[in-house]
Amino acid sequence: MDEFKEAIIKFLKKEANLEGIELEAPPNPEMGDYAFPCFILAKERKKSPNEIANELGKSFKPNNLISEAKAIGPYLNFFVNKIKIAEEIIKEVLKQKEKYGSSGIGKGKKILVEHTSINPNASPHVGRARNALIGDAIVRILKFQGYKIEVHYFVNDVGKQIAMLVLGAEGKKNVAFDDLLKIYIEINKKIEENPELEKKVLELLNKLEKGDKIIKNKFKKIVGICVKGQVKILSELGIKYDHFDYESKYLWDKKTDETLKRLEKTGKLFIDGFNRWVLDQKGYELGMKVPVLVLTRNDGTSLYPLRDIAYNIEKLEKGNNIVVLGEDQKLYYEQLAAALKELELKVPRAVHYSFVLLQEGKMSTRKGNLVLLEDFMKEAVNKAGEELKKRYKKIDENAAKAIAYGAIKYGILKVSPEKNVIFDWQHALSFEGETGPYIQYSYARISSILKKAKKINNKADLSLLKEKEENELVKLLHNFPEIAAKATHELKPHLIAAYLYSLAQKFNEYYHVHQILKADKGIRDARILLISAVRQVIKNGLSLLGIDVLERM
Repeated sequence: MDEFKEAIIKFLKKEANLEGIELEAPPNPEMGDYAFPCFILAKERKKSPNEIANELGKSFKPNNLISEAKAIGPYLNFFVNKIKIAEEIIKEVLKQKEKYGSSGIGKGKKILVEHTSINPNASPHVGRARNALIGDAIVRILKFQGYKIEVHYFVNDVGKQIAMLVLGAEGKKNVAFDDLLKIYIEINKKIEENPELEKKVLELLNKLEKGDKIIKNKFKKIVGICVKGQVKILSELGIKYDHFDYESKYLWDKKTDETLKRLEKTGKLFIDGFNRWVLDQKGYELGMKVPVLVLTRNDGTSLYPLRDIAYNIEKLEKGNNIVVLGEDQKLYYEQLAAALKELELKVPRAVHYSFVLLQEGKMSTRKGNLVLLEDFMKEAVNKAGEELKKRYKKIDENAAKAIAYGAIKYGILKVSPEKNVIFDWQHALSFEGETGPYIQYSYARISSILKKAKKINNKADLSLLKEKEENELVKLLHNFPEIAAKATHELKPHLIAAYLYSLAQKFNEYYHVHQILKADKGIRDARILLISAVRQVIKNGLSLLGIDVLERM
C-alpha cells in the first residue's frame, strides 16, 4: 500500500474506529484523489452519511502527504499533496527502474502454470494462440511479483487425433511439420465419408496402450515433428516452457491404473452399461442430465480425462497450480475439479478464454477454416515493414518484428479473456488508437526527446511540475503498482494493456500542450525527469505483456 493511502486509512481508523477500510477513486480528478463512502457509519452513528462526511472533514488536519479533506455529499474526498507525490513517485520510478510496480508479494512462493497445451496435430491457428499469449503474460506478471514459476505444456501424444494423423501419414515418406495440417484435414474427410476407418483409429490406440513398439514409434515420430514445429513458432514470440509433459508417460508408468484404484476408494467409480469405467459426479451441479465422467473406452483403453487426472495429481504435488483453458473446456474443467475434490486435492485455478474470431466465425483445425499463427505473424511483419518503409525509406527487420508481434500480442491481450477477439489488421497495426504500435511509438518518442536533451539533471526541482497534465501523469505513474497487483490477483493481463494505453495517451496529450526541451531550464529539467519516469513505466508494462520496446520508430 502507498503512503498516501496509508495516511488516509490511519486518520479514518482513529476518527471512525474502522477496520478493513476500502477507499474509492472519485469519478472526476477535480473531486480529489481518494474518496471514503460514509454510508457504513450511518447506522452506528444514527446520522446521515452527508453529516458524517462533514464532521470527519472538520476533524482532518492537513499534513505533508494529504493537503485537504473535503465533504462532497456522502463522501469524504481526500486531495494528495501534489508536490510531495511528484517528488516521491518520480524518484521512486527512476530509482527502482525495471522493478517499479512490483510489490514482491510472490517472494519465496512457487506456482506451476500450465498453458498452451494444444493438440500436437498441426501448426497452431490464431484462435488457440490466445492460450499461449495469455499464459505467457500471466507467467511474466507473476515473475515480476517475485513468484518462482514453472511453465508446463501438456502434450496429448496418445489421443484419437494423433492416431488419425498416424493413419493419415501411412505410406508417406519424409513427413514434415508443414504437411501435418493437410494430412489431418484429409483423414478427417476420409473418416466422414467412410466411418469404417474409425475402427482402424481405435485399433491403433489399442495397440499403443498395449505397448506395441512399432505403433509407439509411429506416434512418437509424428508428435515429435509437431511439437518441434509448434515450439519454433511460439519461441519466435518469446514464449518459453520449462517442461513438456507427455500423456503417454501416464500410460507407460501405470499412473492411469493407480488413478483408477484411487478413484475406486471414493465409492463413486463403476462400470456402466457400455463396459466403461465412469465416475459418478452427482451432487456437483454440473448441469448435465447424466453427471458422470467417462474414464475408459469399452475395450479398457484410457480416455483423456483419466490421463489428465493422473497428470494433475502429479502437478499438485509441486504446489499451487494455474491452468489456461478455452471456454469450450468449462464443463470439462468442472468435471475434472469434481474428480480432484473426490480425491481431497486442491483444484488448479483456471483462466478461461474466449476465441479469436474470423468474420465467418470460429476457427477449426478439423475443417481447415483457419488462419495459421505462422502465416498471421508473417503477414504482420510484412505490414509493419511497409509502414516503416513509408517513414524511413528502408525496412529494419528487427523493428518490423517488434512492431508486428507487439501488435498481435496487444490486439489479443487488451481484450478481457472471457470476451471474443475480432482481430482487425488495419486497427492492430495502426500507430494511432488503442494498439501496441501506439504505445511503442510513445516510448520511442520519449527516447528521442531524451536523446536530444543529452544530460539529465537528477536533482531537478520537481515542485515546478504544477500543470494539470503533469499531475495526471504523476497520478498514473503512482497507480501502476496497484494495477500490477490487481492484474496479479485476478490473473488478467488486459488490465495492464488498458493502463498502458491510458499512460501513453496522457503522455501524448501532455507533449502536444507543453514544451519540454524549449521550456525554461528549471521546468525543462523537471519535465525531463517526469517523462523519463513515464518511459520506464511504459517499458515495465509492455514487458509484462511480452512486448519489446524500440528506441526509434
